[in-house]
Amino acid sequence: MENLLKKFSAPGTLYEKLGGGRVRCLACAHRCAISPGGTGVCRMRCNEGGTLKVPWGYVSCCSPDPIEKKPFFHVLPGSRTFSFGMFGCNFNCAFCQNYGISRASAASCEPAAPERLAVSAKTAEAAFIVATYNEPLITPEWNLAVFKEARKYGIRGAYVSNAYATREALEYIRPFVEIYKADLKAFSEAAYSRTMGGKLSAVLKGIELIHSMGFWLEIVTLVIPGLNDGPEELGAIAGFIAGLSRDIPWHVTAFHPDFRMRDREATPPETLLRARDAGLAKGLRYVYTGNTDGKAFENTACPSCGRTLIRRRGYRVLENSIRVSGKTGSCPSCSALIPGVFSPG
Repeated sequence: MENLLKKFSAPGTLYEKLGGGRVRCLACAHRCAISPGGTGVCRMRCNEGGTLKVPWGYVSCCSPDPIEKKPFFHVLPGSRTFSFGMFGCNFNCAFCQNYGISRASAASCEPAAPERLAVSAKTAEAAFIVATYNEPLITPEWNLAVFKEARKYGIRGAYVSNAYATREALEYIRPFVEIYKADLKAFSEAAYSRTMGGKLSAVLKGIELIHSMGFWLEIVTLVIPGLNDGPEELGAIAGFIAGLSRDIPWHVTAFHPDFRMRDREATPPETLLRARDAGLAKGLRYVYTGNTDGKAFENTACPSCGRTLIRRRGYRVLENSIRVSGKTGSCPSCSALIPGVFSPG
């Protein structure tokens, strides 16, 4: 990573100076105190002579994507996004499904300018430009530079993140980020400490902040056999989300053996159905299953009258009958409000 940091970095914003040339990074909940020459937990934010240098000027990859792939199911159904990412992560998940980017040595990357990424998003006819692939909380300065350029074309910003956020970081990105997908990977401090390298309490606080600050929030749990698939844990996750709002969509998705967790089978479809049942039992109105070859619950139904409003197959929207008024939607049959971001502007 050292050569990457030297070639592609710029002075950061989200930090404070400590004594003796040390700095404290404020980008994520690790709040790393970094000595001169050192890096934070993410290995991508480094102290250079008392100044925090941060990733800048490259992408690990970028691509147009359906918004359902992120996944956002209550945001402009059927629209397109433009996704971009860098390298590195502030977690070290044993089950990482994207470790080629999050843990890569960055042997190859593509130089990029914010203006170029914004133009690419415009060319792709993207409604949102999404910081994703690696953990965007470790690159907020770069993300914001890209979002500012994209806004010139009417393209809105989005985060796909593990929610290990600080208030400082969320306030920093909030003017340019409208929607936020947050992972809630387990509901055990031991699991977060041992398997992810973080604290559950900090994730829960991050999710609470994201919701209270007015981001449109959707939550994803990768259901992993033997880690977080027990009925009590799934019920606890669903109960926490319902305690914030019963209208927050919860996506429960299937695990496939990868990285350092190849010692167990893929998540059976029936486990996802149990997770969905747990969410509905806790009062959640929108629980979706995904990443499975079995029966998937991908459609959006009116919680009041039961009418199917959005029919999906994978990442394709086959039908959308939501009636749009302002930013929100409603059911054309019973006029019940359907929360989300449904207005194109």
